[in-house]
Amino acid sequence: MVNKNKPKIESLEETPYYFENIPRQTTSFKSYKKNSQYLTMRDGVKIAIELVLPEHLSPKDKISIVLMQTRYWRDYSFRIPFKWLLKEVPDMKSLHELGISRGYGFIYVDVRGTGASFGNRPYPWSKEEVEDGREIIDWIINQTWSDGNVVTMGGSYGGGTAEHVSSLNHPAVKGILPYSNQWDTYTEVGFPGGAYNHFFIRIWGLLGRALDMNNSRKFLGVLPLLFFLVKGVKPIESDKEKIQLKNAIKEHSSNIYVFQNEDVVTYRDDPLVYQKEDIVDTVSVFSKKEEIEKSNVPFYCWGGWLDGATSDNIINRFMTYNNPMRAIIGDFDHGMKRRANPYHPNTFKFFPEKKIQQRIWLDFFDICIHGKEPFSEKVLYYYTMGEEKWKKTEVWPPAGHIMQKWYFSENNSLSQTKPQNELGEDSYQVDHNITSGKGNRWHIHYVQKMNYKNRDKIEKKLLTYTSDPLEEDVEITGHPVITIILTSTHKDGVIFAYLEDVDEEGKVTYITEGQLRFIHRKISEDEPPYKIMVPYHSFKKKDSLPLVPGEISEIIFGFLPTSVLVRKDHRLRVAIAGADKDTFSHYPAEGNPVITIKRTKDYASFINIPTIKK
Repeated sequence: MVNKNKPKIESLEETPYYFENIPRQTTSFKSYKKNSQYLTMRDGVKIAIELVLPEHLSPKDKISIVLMQTRYWRDYSFRIPFKWLLKEVPDMKSLHELGISRGYGFIYVDVRGTGASFGNRPYPWSKEEVEDGREIIDWIINQTWSDGNVVTMGGSYGGGTAEHVSSLNHPAVKGILPYSNQWDTYTEVGFPGGAYNHFFIRIWGLLGRALDMNNSRKFLGVLPLLFFLVKGVKPIESDKEKIQLKNAIKEHSSNIYVFQNEDVVTYRDDPLVYQKEDIVDTVSVFSKKEEIEKSNVPFYCWGGWLDGATSDNIINRFMTYNNPMRAIIGDFDHGMKRRANPYHPNTFKFFPEKKIQQRIWLDFFDICIHGKEPFSEKVLYYYTMGEEKWKKTEVWPPAGHIMQKWYFSENNSLSQTKPQNELGEDSYQVDHNITSGKGNRWHIHYVQKMNYKNRDKIEKKLLTYTSDPLEEDVEITGHPVITIILTSTHKDGVIFAYLEDVDEEGKVTYITEGQLRFIHRKISEDEPPYKIMVPYHSFKKKDSLPLVPGEISEIIFGFLPTSVLVRKDHRLRVAIAGADKDTFSHYPAEGNPVITIKRTKDYASFINIPTIKK
């Protein structure tokens, strides 16, 4: 059956991108100029910055600055013939034109150890890199053209740098706009459910190493158009012979890349490679909670339901921080370039388009800097896929939220009635060639197009449990939680569990997923480091708990959050696998375990599904 709820292009007023009573600033500036230079940090490391300022600034003119720090080159040297035609990427040109007309300048930074900056990197968002932000902001507000106000933003890595700036408690910083970024690097990127995300970590690390060596070739697999346009990073203006750039690149040769931790880090508290104390949490923004809350700086956060685990950090951040915040979770991919909605797998056109996004960013900054009252809202907007509708809540979970229990039952069924039988189990031999594809949420996080179109074929090799047709529409909003009672033939392994919507014709639509490596199965009695909606697995070495082969064990874990409307007469399905070869590492390293799932009166396996009453 064709889904009649086609995605709509909304008017801006019907979306969470709309702000009322914006104190928009206007200026007489019509053009801008770019120049670059080095700033010398406290330890002597020279950091490359690019300034985009209005032309013809008079001594009386004062502007606010939008600060963006990146590890993906602050600016580009274009290839022939493009260097004769382009001065900058078109999207950036439109942002700069709009920004200077509203009284903003822009400063782009190659973070230390990258681009044209000197120094090296022991790991992403190092302590030294974060502290550089303080010195850069101090420099900005001491310039004659500065009005003393700085806002910061960025996507992906740049979103992380923007959020780390909020931990500095710098009084000049008035607003933070991170999107598509990481917050808990262990659970969201490196080890979701404790399973190593070899796809993302390796390909991201190799991209970083290529860029730090001033090689644009790695753009070919990520952003092909950018590869054909861009030759390398742009040296600073005074470095005509590129001597300083060459010396900076030499220093980058001692950088450490994330994939070098593959055989070093298993647990959350394992030290990073060549480090004694610094762990994955050192990199994670959530570890700066106290400092960020002290700043009380407002946040405007964007993320997509299927953009890796970004939706999880949007919700966890919203529940955890006391800061004013407008948080948005929509049906979009990494960087808000395309839609990522499994109910409309062939629709990629994204609203709002980039120019409108840029206007919205500046609207938020205008409120933070020029508003009559401080920005004070604390609201989360979320998009319900399948229903194709925006919703708003000031609390999470939203009002009307209940957990609905569905049991694994005989004949591969899913039932709301608890099993009463004394015997009942299903065995599944792990097939390490199983994959959820190269267009899954973890690949979307690396700007690939979403592709969940072949679930019906994949599931022939999975263990599935399917409900009877639903008697009414059901909105699923929140974090499903699964409880599986099982035995295994091996000490280690991993469960990948998928929640799906099966229509009247048998078409399978992916909803969300969760996974847990068995050695991390212990539910910790410790306080989680931030507010969560699922059972707390610490992923620390002290809590490691391998299976005893043949012994009955309880495996409980949360899924990534979602919001979908499953229609009447559709069926719910839980699909289970023991591998996802194109994304995650192989557990155990050797052997193909047989997992036996119990479904009896005394050993009931089930999934708790968060629903919203209509």
